Amino acid sequence: MTDRSVLPAGAPRTAPAPTPSGAGVPAALPLAAVLLLAAGLRLWRLTATGFNSDEAVYTGTAASLAGDEQLGALFPVFRAHPVLFQSLLSLALRIHGGNGTARAVPALLGMATVAVTYALGRRLYGRAAGLVAALLLAVMPYHVVVSRQVLLDGPMTLCATGTLYCVVRYAESPAPRWLMAAGGTLGLTVLAKETSLVLLGSLYAFFALTPAVRTRGRALLPALAALAVVALAHPLSQAVSGHAQAGGSYLLWQMFRRANHPYDFYVREVPWSMGPLAVLAAGAGLVWLRRENTWRERLLVCWVAVPALFFTVWPVKGFQYLLPAAPVCAVLAARTLTGLPRTLRAPAQASRAGAVRRAVAVVAVAVVAVSLAVPAWARIPPQTSTRFLAGTGGLPGGREAGLWVRAHAPDGARLLAIGPSMANVVQYYGLRPVSALSVSPDPARRNPSYRAVPNPDRALRDGDFQYLVWDAYTARRTPFFTAQLERLTVRYHGAAVFRVNDVRGDPVVVVYRVRAS
Repeated sequence: MTDRSVLPAGAPRTAPAPTPSGAGVPAALPLAAVLLLAAGLRLWRLTATGFNSDEAVYTGTAASLAGDEQLGALFPVFRAHPVLFQSLLSLALRIHGGNGTARAVPALLGMATVAVTYALGRRLYGRAAGLVAALLLAVMPYHVVVSRQVLLDGPMTLCATGTLYCVVRYAESPAPRWLMAAGGTLGLTVLAKETSLVLLGSLYAFFALTPAVRTRGRALLPALAALAVVALAHPLSQAVSGHAQAGGSYLLWQMFRRANHPYDFYVREVPWSMGPLAVLAAGAGLVWLRRENTWRERLLVCWVAVPALFFTVWPVKGFQYLLPAAPVCAVLAARTLTGLPRTLRAPAQASRAGAVRRAVAVVAVAVVAVSLAVPAWARIPPQTSTRFLAGTGGLPGGREAGLWVRAHAPDGARLLAIGPSMANVVQYYGLRPVSALSVSPDPARRNPSYRAVPNPDRALRDGDFQYLVWDAYTARRTPFFTAQLERLTVRYHGAAVFRVNDVRGDPVVVVYRVRAS
């Protein structure tokens, strides 16, 4: 890669290309259409399925911050993660409560990410590339699916893309204010989700590999200070409130817990969710247009490569963890697709060359966009299969079971589920405490937010639990604890009082009433 487009510090920056005549309001219409498309895919049938475990926890935390006494007793404010997004969500819940509001907030933030991706693509490769990048992200299944859920990764991706934009502005014209802005927005990214601190490694790799983009101490130190001041709000708030030990315990548990997916998890899952044609276009452009590669492509590659490598090696892998790579993939794919007119060979009739090339580019953009939109639309209807990947949507049957518990289980009733995933969902919707068999009694081997049941047999014999909850999702993952719950069901005269079946008629969730004698 060459860095001819990087200007030394103090050099005058080339003025951006003038806006074409007739731009103004008409020029904003295509972007408005893209944003409406993004809104449709993210808001349509938003509550058709219930929450998954993480959604229940984050919404419960936000409800606690909003003053909900019932959920506040079940979901404490200080758990594992920073509460930037939960605090924003709590404001929305104060104005208009409800699960639709909870999911609408990340959906709207997902739309904002599409707009920032347009600004990023336009800054790097021009208005056409920015518009195509926004279109691809608007219909990308990976981003659509995650931004329809109450997860931290959607807001984190918005802040991360804003950070990337600030770094681009700094690389174009090394003004310290842009590097400081990048530090502040990266701090917000960390407050959205602390694992995003890995993006600091992406920036280090970029600056180390791009000496033409100078990072003098007078610009770097204020940027790092801005990052530290913003990001330290989380540990300081925990320390002031007396919950610092909980944060440290969670960090240790994350570092030493067993792997939940194999090393090839992201290779198998993420490219298909981003869209094979979009990923192919992004990668092909890096090779096909390699003579045009500059610091821009190096920055985008570093932004994706470092987190991908880190989370591949890290034992804990979540489907949504690599979401900040989605806007980058969209921008690189847009660069390739909008570059087609100037790289294709001219047809025999030179007078028709420009029209033919533009038509080819439009068709290519349409094909890639449709290849993304069709699977994105297919992911919107509720899924009732017993095979479920965490982070891809609501947990089948959890909402229905929880609502039944709220309506039929007496006040003071306690439930015991196989694992904490279904326990969190039933607890959120049912407003009854739900424990889990699979939570280890060893504090070093469990999430500090959960409490173990050391002797479940005695707990049922003493009448501590009145209901058992079986679910197919956890049963497939933990056969040992599933067998234990089934033995307890038989021993304590369990009677099925509620059941949710999938489309084939197989049980997804079963609630049993048990009695000690």
